[in-house]
Order: sequence, then structure tokens, then C-alpha cells
Amino acid sequence: MFLIIAYPFLRKKKEIEKNTDIADYNALRYGLKEPVSLHPIVNTSQCIGSGNCVDVCPEKDVLGLRNGQAVPVSPARCVGHGLCERSCPVDAIQLVFGSEKRGVDIPRIKDNFETNINGIHIVGELGGMGLIRNAFEQSKQCVEYISYVRSKKKHEGYDVVIIGCGPAGLSAALHCHHHDLNYIVLEKEDIGGTVRNYPRKKLVMTQPLKIPGYGSLKKKEIYKEELMSIWSEIIEKNDLNISTGEDVTHIQKNKDGSFSIKTKQDTFQAQRVILAIGRRGTPRKLGIEGENLPNVAYSIREPDQYENNKIVVVGGGDSAVEAALSLSDQPGNEVRISYRRDHFSRIKPDNLERIEEAQQQGKVEVLWETNVVKNSEHEVTLIDADEKEFTLANDYLFIFAGGILPTQFLKDIGIEIDTKFGTV
Repeated sequence: MFLIIAYPFLRKKKEIEKNTDIADYNALRYGLKEPVSLHPIVNTSQCIGSGNCVDVCPEKDVLGLRNGQAVPVSPARCVGHGLCERSCPVDAIQLVFGSEKRGVDIPRIKDNFETNINGIHIVGELGGMGLIRNAFEQSKQCVEYISYVRSKKKHEGYDVVIIGCGPAGLSAALHCHHHDLNYIVLEKEDIGGTVRNYPRKKLVMTQPLKIPGYGSLKKKEIYKEELMSIWSEIIEKNDLNISTGEDVTHIQKNKDGSFSIKTKQDTFQAQRVILAIGRRGTPRKLGIEGENLPNVAYSIREPDQYENNKIVVVGGGDSAVEAALSLSDQPGNEVRISYRRDHFSRIKPDNLERIEEAQQQGKVEVLWETNVVKNSEHEVTLIDADEKEFTLANDYLFIFAGGILPTQFLKDIGIEIDTKFGTV
């Protein structure tokens, strides 16, 4: 009788273990073993191998089963949903930042998303949670706390100044609006933050989401254009107080506990500050001759504006690969990727498959083990692994070399930063 009851469970575990071996092979091939940020670790002394963590993960293959216990398979694919941690019946899983090999700088944040400076909160990607769904939830909890503890005394300025209008900043604004807090959102560029700079038709959400002042987004797949349109509708419908073109340069705490938020144009007063600025900071530059020319860009919003051009894309991450693929779909373009390594690592499996297919079709050429050393109006100069220079005809140079974290900005404010090496 026991075997009859247990058979389906044992069969399921065997199937998961078989899939784990396949996923493990792919993780090694795609360079997904080294986590980028948040990822799960398993306490093997507690794990009972229920398989719940494998079933609930929307990203798939982050975790698997081996010898009857859960094991990390593709940590680099983790985006911090936290469903695996919550689904474990014996609390054997924790989400941590960094690894023994690769540390991750994370601002020190309390459970209420407050930093070591009372009154300054951090939500979203800057705190290590890059998922749009997580950013919305964090901002909700943060604003609920602010609303609960807010002082009834009259004061000058705003109750809350929100810095950044990406997913976390927009959610914070919506919840401030809901709780009748006097607020303003300061955005350096335009509404949408980092998402606005994604290439067209980029998949940005894979989970349903409930948005205050709008309703539920029930679709399982939402692309950049649709999300930006929804955000514009939300902002207009709720008449959110957003000021774009406001580059915050410093935040100073006043003697009375309030804050002065200085931008390049103005100074704002607030009782509390929510930082929702993301982790990319400013784009990392190559520091080469000709990088200041108008044919150089660090993001691409509308690939269809480029036709019949020779284009070099610098970088080997998902952003570079997706940009190159988008540009190669436009008529008459000749697209090359310059990458300093001899293979792509830590990119999504579907992006690897797409770029390999594009190479086979002759749509994209990858210049392995090269670095761009000079840019001009119609040419680009590179150096190869043998330190030999060569020049190519080129019209546009797109640089995706990552971003410079706003660490110095945070330290100037007084926010403490911890480097996590596989710790909570």
C-alpha cells in the first residue's frame, strides 16, 4: 500500500533529477553557475527533497534535485522571486547575495527598507531586487510603513521625495497617492527608468501583477512597449506628481531630521526620502579616443531608426546581444559584436541560441577577444588577442559595458554599504 501511494512522488523526483542533469550541463555551457546577485543556497542538513522549490520557480532550472536533495543548478538565472524560499516546508532555502568568488555591494537596509540613516529608504534594484514584481511589492510595504509612522505636525516641503521613476519609483508614487501623502518623484531622464532604455519588443514581465490605481495585469508575458504604455496611462489617470530632468546631486539631513534634496536645478525639502534609482548608475565608458562623438550610444530604444548602416556593438552580456539582434533585423545593416572574451558567458539560454543562429545566418559577426581602442565618424579601430590593431568601416558604435554603481553617491550621503559574499 505504501509503495502505491509513494510511487507517483518517487517517479516525479526521478524525473526532476533527470532534468537536473540536463540543466546542469546547459548551465556549464551557458556560464550560469556564477550568480550575478540574489540567488538561493540550500541547507543540506535540513532539506527533505520535496521538490516544491523546483516546481514553483518561474525562471526554471535555478534549482534541481540530486540524490534526493535540492541543489542550485543555474544561480545566475535567479531574479529574486523568493518563491522557492517560501515554498520549502522545512526552511532549508535562503536567498543570499554574492558568492565566495564574486562579492556584491548592497546598501545596508532594515526590514522596513530604511537605511542606516533614519528617514532614507531604498527599494527595488538598488537593494538587490531587480524584478519588476518585487520592486512594486517593496515600494508598497515601504510606503505603508511611512504612512503608519508619519507625523501629524505641519512641516515645510513634502512628506516624501521619491528619486527615480522606474518600476519601484512608480509604485512608490502610486502608494503615496493612495495614502494621501504629499510627494514628488524626481527623475533624471524620463519616465520608465532603465526599462525605457531597453530595445523594442523586449520581454520585461513574465508574471501577473496587481497595480494600484489601474487593476491587474493578468497577461503572463508583457513587452516593453505595452508596459510603457500602461505606465503612461497610470500616471495620467492618477495625476501623479512627477518631475523629469531632475538630476539629484546630494541629499543632506537637516538638524530637525528632515532632508534637503539638491538637484542641478533646485532644492526640495522632505520628511523622508525613497531611493529607487536602480543599480546601473551611469553607463561605463571605454575611455577611448572619439567616444564623445555623436555616433556613440550606450542604449538603444528604437532599432528601426537604423537602416543600411555598419554597426559595432561592444559587450557580451544580454543587453549587448539583444541590441545586436534587434539591429540585425533592420534592412541593410551590417552588425558586429566586439567582445573581449572567447565565448559568451552568463547570458540567457534563449539569447545564446538566437545569437548563434544569427551568426550561422550571417546576420551578426562576433569579433572574439577584441577591444575597441578608437572611434571616428566612419571608422572604428580594434585590437585583437595578439595586440594587433585593425580598422573597420563603421557608422555607429553601441557600448554595453555595464554601469557604474552609484556607490560614491550613497557614501557621500552617509549610507553604509556591505559587500556580500554568499550571505544574506
